[in-house]
Amino acid sequence: MHIRANDTVMVLTGDDRGEHGKVLKVDHQAGKVIVEHVNRVYKHVRRSQRNPQGGRLSKEMPVPVSNVMLMCTKCSRPTRVGYRYTDDGAKHRFCKKCGASFGEIAPSRTKKTT
Repeated sequence: MHIRANDTVMVLTGDDRGEHGKVLKVDHQAGKVIVEHVNRVYKHVRRSQRNPQGGRLSKEMPVPVSNVMLMCTKCSRPTRVGYRYTDDGAKHRFCKKCGASFGEIAPSRTKKTT
């Protein structure tokens, strides 16, 4: 999956279209992400010892990963993500528009010699 936690994304479709937010959690199994301040719903909570007042809690719900696009930190635009290997064999993500790196996602595959 091309999106990871703590990435900044832009929502492409739905009620929150055009909103930007930080990814809080990624569910690889379901193909969904939870984005800060996006797709908020009210959950009605009964009074209990844990929540003595009760009422309505506002929380973020998951958004399909196909409905969000990664924002480049350098060019500040939504962009597609590319992958490339450096000379030492480490795998990096990069912006397809400006070429800026998003960081290492896999270490180099050098074999240990003992």
